Amino acid sequence: MERSSGILMHISSLPSKYGIGTFGKEAFEFVDFLKKGGQEYWQILPLGQTSYGDSPYQSFSAFAGNPYFIDFDILEEEGLLSKEDYVNLDYGLDENKVDYAKLFINRYKVLRKAFENSKNENIEEFKKFKLENKFWLEDYSLYMAVKNHFKLVSWQEWDDDIRLRKKSALEHYRTILEEEIEYWSFLQYLFFKQWNRLKKYANDNGIKIIGDIPIYVAEDSADVWSNPKYFNLDENLVPKTVAGVPPDAFTEDGQLWGNPIYNWDNLEKDGYSWWIDRMRESFKLYDVVRIDHFRGFESYYEVPYGNKTAKIGKWKKGPDVKLFNAIKDALGEVKIIAEDLGYMTEAVIKMREATGFPGMRILQFAFGDGDSQDLPHNYPENCVAYTGTHDNETIMGWYNSVGEKERKKAIKYLNLTYDEGIAQGMLRGIWGSKAYLAIATMQDLLSLGKEARMNIPSTLGGNWTWRASRKDINDKLAEKLFEMTKLYGRLNKFKFEKEILVEEKDEFKEDNIAKLTK
Repeated sequence: MERSSGILMHISSLPSKYGIGTFGKEAFEFVDFLKKGGQEYWQILPLGQTSYGDSPYQSFSAFAGNPYFIDFDILEEEGLLSKEDYVNLDYGLDENKVDYAKLFINRYKVLRKAFENSKNENIEEFKKFKLENKFWLEDYSLYMAVKNHFKLVSWQEWDDDIRLRKKSALEHYRTILEEEIEYWSFLQYLFFKQWNRLKKYANDNGIKIIGDIPIYVAEDSADVWSNPKYFNLDENLVPKTVAGVPPDAFTEDGQLWGNPIYNWDNLEKDGYSWWIDRMRESFKLYDVVRIDHFRGFESYYEVPYGNKTAKIGKWKKGPDVKLFNAIKDALGEVKIIAEDLGYMTEAVIKMREATGFPGMRILQFAFGDGDSQDLPHNYPENCVAYTGTHDNETIMGWYNSVGEKERKKAIKYLNLTYDEGIAQGMLRGIWGSKAYLAIATMQDLLSLGKEARMNIPSTLGGNWTWRASRKDINDKLAEKLFEMTKLYGRLNKFKFEKEILVEEKDEFKEDNIAKLTK
């Protein structure tokens, strides 16, 4: 395995003038930044359309993309918008925070104008897109159209005929909502057109995309509504059990996620076709796929539907390696990262090893008592080392809040100094490790504090809002990242061989040598 590295930075966190990061100019410039910094990977969070709570891990569809990421300036260049359609709307006052309430009102208002303006354009490409994606797009677009018809309530609250997908009801709503269905299909066409353009630019410049998919789908989703037999639902299509995590040292009530549990027996009878389709589409979007809550494929925790906490539940056996054998048979060798955090039984470890997928190591978890597997000297080569993930504090937030004993252990182990920078020293710890791939969040690369945390698990509101400033993503930071990446043998081989490197400067080395020899 070749040593490499990358940065975790979600699309929503990119700078932009219109409330949230998009697939526009700043995304292309971020690819340039990664290239200058010698990186090989750009990791992002799920690209799915967010719903109530704004989490990218709770989406209206496992296949559809988030319309918020469609770039208006590109649409203006293509003649679908004029500047006056979008430049003076209120997308939020804080350029470092996403205001989802204002986005919902104003970004969709602009996207409807783009759809109206598209009717005079050549639509052959749009027709081709609809045909190629028919197997998921038709149900998704109908679902979104009906959802808007019923004032955005969950499909569980729709009239029974359409909720239960009676044939006459499906035909009725396809007729009366034809225009609305076309609108939601058109947004997906724009999303994939812009994303594919950005991904091609990244790949052409030696940057691979690591995508992320949650193991479960949301109850209020086109997936559950259109494929009820693949979920553990009763005869009235209400979930019998939902997903969660039992109580532990950190959560007295456990974590109640609320996602419907899969009906693995029915999925197996159909050759895991739904999961194969999901993975096939994911690998069109990404070069590598990280699967969240990987241990849930070996055994999963289910809670009776309607329970207020996850205290009462039970463990059930999952499909284990059979699912991944089916995916491999259908798609060939695939590049997957197994999110194997949390309590790992021997059976889960055996499943991961059978797949050959790399697991994860989190440096923030390393400094408790004992010889932790998250200490860099214990990393296997076949793993991905992180400073932290979207669910962790930033390094500086962690360092300033962790207990004195852990802080002292980290200082001693990594020889941390304020002169170098605490976050920089932590990055050095994973960059120098044996792990074949090292990933730092953009927040940690910028040495940001708790104000930049992306998510606090099991909380609602205030999450997923952090955004970077334009001034922070600059050549000086890229040069610093390049130097560390080169020092630890992780430099992007594509760039090195093509000789498109940042001009090497010695200030970083000279400054540190001067400090050491004082």
